[in-house]
Amino acid sequence: MPKHHKKQSSPFCLRLTPEERTLLEREAAGLSLGEYIRKRVFDENRAKRRTRGKHPVKDHKLLTQLLGELGRARLANNLNQLAKSANCGLLIITPEVKTTLLNACADIRHIRKTLMESLGLNR
Repeated sequence: MPKHHKKQSSPFCLRLTPEERTLLEREAAGLSLGEYIRKRVFDENRAKRRTRGKHPVKDHKLLTQLLGELGRARLANNLNQLAKSANCGLLIITPEVKTTLLNACADIRHIRKTLMESLGLNR
């Protein structure tokens, strides 16, 4: 019958500042640091770490560029002004206005598509 070898636990090194180590030793209150850290890490009642959402950013450079374009374009402000004008009956739809609105819609579709790509959501 073959001998079964126990897997040895692997060591883990953690670098701490002197202040961090002092704080840990104080909180450990007589426990070894290793035991105290294990209890803190593996305690089921501990406060859970916040994690990122399901879809982290895939392309930070592209997202930064897009957010800059959004800021310069002032789309939200311009759309709000158009909506107010339309609600008051002041918006006259000329061929130029129609073209401008269609271009704005195309820009918004492009922004949405680019945002989705930067977030890794290819829909």
